[in-house]
Amino acid sequence: EKHETEQVELKPSLSQINEIVESASAFSNAGGGKILVGVSNSGKILGVDVGKDTIERLTNKIVSNTEPKVYPKISVEGMEGKKVIAVDVKKSEETVLAFGRPFKRVGKSTVRIGREEYEKRVLERKKSYWDSRVCEEAGLEDIDGEKVKWFLRKAKYERKFDVDEDTPVNEALERLELLKNGMLANAAVLLFGKNPQKYFLQAETRCARFKGTEPLEFIDMKVFGGNIFDQRDDAVEFVKEHIKLHAKIVGTEREETWEYPVEAVREGITNAICHRDYEMSSKVQIRIFDDRIEIWSPGALMEGLTVEKLKGKHESVLRNPLLGKCFFLVKFIEQWGTGTNRIIKETVNHGLPEPAFEDTKTSFILTFRKSKLTEEYIERLGLSDRQKKAILHIKEHKKITSGIYADLFGITERMARNDIKALIGKKIIGRKGESDKTAYYVLEEI
Repeated sequence: EKHETEQVELKPSLSQINEIVESASAFSNAGGGKILVGVSNSGKILGVDVGKDTIERLTNKIVSNTEPKVYPKISVEGMEGKKVIAVDVKKSEETVLAFGRPFKRVGKSTVRIGREEYEKRVLERKKSYWDSRVCEEAGLEDIDGEKVKWFLRKAKYERKFDVDEDTPVNEALERLELLKNGMLANAAVLLFGKNPQKYFLQAETRCARFKGTEPLEFIDMKVFGGNIFDQRDDAVEFVKEHIKLHAKIVGTEREETWEYPVEAVREGITNAICHRDYEMSSKVQIRIFDDRIEIWSPGALMEGLTVEKLKGKHESVLRNPLLGKCFFLVKFIEQWGTGTNRIIKETVNHGLPEPAFEDTKTSFILTFRKSKLTEEYIERLGLSDRQKKAILHIKEHKKITSGIYADLFGITERMARNDIKALIGKKIIGRKGESDKTAYYVLEEI
């Protein structure tokens, strides 16, 4: 004989199908459980008739009348020579409604959840972070032990994290709060999973080099999966494959410079992967055009942050605290709210326009634009050799004065001012400073 418990519900027949759906809600909102159909409340095996579409009808009834959807595992078991339907239901991270109402288990009974308790559950749910939620289907066999060792070595070197690389994987993950009661957090799968996309299809980084300035024709395109540490590195390498590396001789030394500030791009990609909204189905995108690089991160800015705040002093607000902690430990981020300021500073110091931030409410977009004042562009402006060299000087040193201009070319300041006046007339440079003595000139954005 069978007996009802907090995890087992007995139903005599399929005629009680609505109650079966309610019990599915109740078990989802507790620790999971099993419904046995074809067994009386006293535990007597009655059996049920199972036709060719019985299981399908029962499954559809549960799925179509629960929200969020419950997908039970349903099987037919033989008991005392009779057929009994077993409905296995897993615990849900969200409160599941049946016919628009929430249920729970109290001892051996399925009861309705009251409004106050339901609202409290919803509030608690909102307080929880996606990356700390349990990935119920994943187990330690899904974790790449070598990646964990790499992480522990780097974290010890970068932040003096005191967990030895030979620590067993389960202990290391527990120290990182990525494993609790034997269950992996979503963050553990993203950071160290052998194949995170088995559980999270959205956890990919899509990179494309487009022809021209519109996302119409691909020159190259790659999709990077695997753990998110490797995705970050793969995406940066893709960018480097599709931007130019300039070389020049300074004295006797050869200096090489990327056309975009690679460290700023790396930080932008890191932020996109670490801070994105993993509850959205879209993926991180890196779009490379003739005139710009765009980094798209799914999800709006976190509450309290604005595009303007990102350009000044602001707090660090983490959407994914466990991912953020692990990225911090290997020195991929700093967690001081300084990342966007570094991106701006490095880009401007590289001689490019200030990067643009855009919050579309469904994505956050970081855009790096080329300076239009390339050597090829300068050649087409009809300038004298002095003026061309002066522009290159400003690109490197950020500004010039009439005195420096005169010294550079061995001319009088009057001649220098005439050259500068012509450049201002073409709107290539602009004047700063209050008086002639303090005046200096900087490049205008064309």
